[in-house]
Amino acid sequence: MLMRRRRLRTRTFLPAAACAGAAVLLTTAFAPAVPGDRTDPRTTTAVLALPAIGVEDLDVVPYEGTTDDRPGSRIQDRGVAASPYGEDGGVGPGDVGNYLVTAHRLSAGGVLRDLPELEQGDSVYVTEDGTRYTYEITATRQTSFRSERSLAEQRAEVPGRPGAEPTRAMITVSTCATPEDDAAGNFWRDRFGNPEHRIDKVGVLVAERPAS
Repeated sequence: MLMRRRRLRTRTFLPAAACAGAAVLLTTAFAPAVPGDRTDPRTTTAVLALPAIGVEDLDVVPYEGTTDDRPGSRIQDRGVAASPYGEDGGVGPGDVGNYLVTAHRLSAGGVLRDLPELEQGDSVYVTEDGTRYTYEITATRQTSFRSERSLAEQRAEVPGRPGAEPTRAMITVSTCATPEDDAAGNFWRDRFGNPEHRIDKVGVLVAERPAS
């Protein structure tokens, strides 16, 4: 935990506009950003809030694996969100890299039923270990379970850019595109009942402070 806090203090914070190439700094860093360790085990349940779509106090349970695998699907079936770590997972909240969060849209309470309505500039709040991290939505992506390339882009340390070295803390919040796939006549499902496509909302960390 001490190593994570040390990285936070030396990280460069960029506004959301930095995703488009802006070079304005919110704060000055004392050292280059250090990518988070995706393989570092996480045991603390974080809490997610998406005020723009009415999501408050959604538990985010960490587990070793990758997005929407069997362990992750079982966690989502409990009506909470899942966050994988490991070689094919993501980093923890606030760490440099891609913090991956997945949850159901229709089943198990449909906690992310309105995720498609989240817009660029909307805030995502993640609270863990007494710190509140604020991310700002910068992009919407679509992931296909039937494309290894698409899955690699979702799970990349820099969303959409497999192999790129991360330089800032980012988040991907993902849920199924079942209504959209069904409306298009695409009724394909994987062995866990997932449709072909997922809707991903990508954001960048803009602030962190002690949780009140």
